[in-house]
Amino acid sequence: MTSLEMETSDINSVQTHTPKEDVDDAVFLSWKDLWVTVRDGRHGSRSILQGLTAYAQPGELLAIMGPSGCGKSTLLDALAGRLNSNTMQAGEILINGHKQALAYGTSAYVTQDDNLVATLTVREAVYYSAQLQLPDSMSNSEKKERAERTIREMGLQDAMNTRIGGWGAKGLSGGQKRRVSICIEILTHPKLLFLDEPTSGLDSAASYYVMSRIASLGRNNGIRRTIILSIHQPSSEVFQLFNNLCLLSSGKMVYFGPASAANEDYGAILEKKRSHASFLNQFLVLTRRSFVNMYRDIGYYWLRLFVYVGLAFGLATIYYDLGSSYGSIQARGSLLMFISTFLTFMAIGGFPSFVEEMKVFVRERLNGHYGTTAFIFSNTFSSMPFLLVISLIPGAIAYYLTGLQKGFDHFLCFASIIFASMILVESVMMVVASIVPNFLMGIIAGAGIQGLMILGGGFFRLPNDLPKPFWKYPLYHIAFHKYAYQGMFKNEFEGLKFQSNQAAGGIPRIINGEEILRDVWQVEMGYSKWVDVVILLGMAIFYRFLFLIIIKTSETIKPVIIAATEVPPNETIHGEAL
Repeated sequence: MTSLEMETSDINSVQTHTPKEDVDDAVFLSWKDLWVTVRDGRHGSRSILQGLTAYAQPGELLAIMGPSGCGKSTLLDALAGRLNSNTMQAGEILINGHKQALAYGTSAYVTQDDNLVATLTVREAVYYSAQLQLPDSMSNSEKKERAERTIREMGLQDAMNTRIGGWGAKGLSGGQKRRVSICIEILTHPKLLFLDEPTSGLDSAASYYVMSRIASLGRNNGIRRTIILSIHQPSSEVFQLFNNLCLLSSGKMVYFGPASAANEDYGAILEKKRSHASFLNQFLVLTRRSFVNMYRDIGYYWLRLFVYVGLAFGLATIYYDLGSSYGSIQARGSLLMFISTFLTFMAIGGFPSFVEEMKVFVRERLNGHYGTTAFIFSNTFSSMPFLLVISLIPGAIAYYLTGLQKGFDHFLCFASIIFASMILVESVMMVVASIVPNFLMGIIAGAGIQGLMILGGGFFRLPNDLPKPFWKYPLYHIAFHKYAYQGMFKNEFEGLKFQSNQAAGGIPRIINGEEILRDVWQVEMGYSKWVDVVILLGMAIFYRFLFLIIIKTSETIKPVIIAATEVPPNETIHGEAL
């Protein structure tokens, strides 16, 4: 029998025989005649992977190698069930000889990019992740012990209390960040580990250290892991760490080997699934982690608060002690417009920090750490204390020093409108982030959307004067600035009286606030100012729900189980290089 026939026979036997080992002991992954094609608008479709047949076995490391564009990452994504919606997959991918989806906790995927929360320490990042991923049946002390053991396993014990760091903040080295990413993904003790270019961006020394740690995971703590990774140009020292090699060229396999244990019997179905943390626990942990990140990230809220306080003092000096003269009517309107427009407009300043948080969310969501709903709820609640501070402190400075209408209930409504508008703008920017992930383009898009709403909000051009196509219908009614303006105006002018410059019989005419609201600002008087607050909060909820829908509909991860279909035959050579 030739070497090609022997290899093919061994692989076929792996896919059909029954295992002798315990079902929880290992994962044997095999794939046969695997094709992946991508839709191409001009040419119909093109093949990225062509008829690949190979396997990965427990306790060993399989390296997928080849030149750029050969299909390494595509093969890794196909095996991990991560191909997107514009690809078509054919062939068989078997787990212990059976077609089945990868259960949560069975596998983990470490991406090429280290998307981590930069403000957290190594200990915090791994421990928060442990609380999210591990089931509620484990105590917090057990989760903490698991996290610290995993950190030591990856050789990061000396950096436990070091912040991860990022742009503008010194922290871990590139190799340490990569190992933190691996720590987070092996907390559940997965039996199958995928890594996409784990040495990308690292120097030779860091690459070897990272890879030696990865290789040690194959048989560690009594766990026999099946490790599959894609890698471009490993050093000779790194290459010696591989057990098996799958060499690709233009989507075809030109070498696969060695296969020292290919004829052992594996065929059990992994029926046992690990459980997530409960939704409540996910929400609480994510809220706490997000709060810590927002607290430590100077650019998220603190810088904005500093600028807001400065602007509030600026407004206080320009509009100090407005009084009740006829000229104060326009001054009050301009002051309230500036507060409800430009102070809330600056909420887009936190967009870059949110984009970084979104990168972490996307990675963790793809790996099944938690759900989208838990992320949205946690982000909302963790931001509320900061938004309250931003609403109350600058708001109080601007409100009381300018002499706006006295009474705590009036200030409460004033601050509530600022708070609701802040949440609403952040909700809009969440939607923008889900569509435009680039933070520069996202800021431009968010500013443009708000600019249109400001123009159609009913201040720069009064409602009755707005052109009806587009500006009056629908923009005026869907622009949140309309409700912010009108709520602010109702809160300020209702109950006030002003002296007119035009005297009747030598006696100045008194103008009441309701008349000003109706005739000067053209405010809709059929409902209370608190209804405007509720509408603003309702719009914020709507945009957050829209963000949830966009994220849900964009999730295109498909299960590993793909039925075999007819594809063109392809000759694959195993065990010998071409």
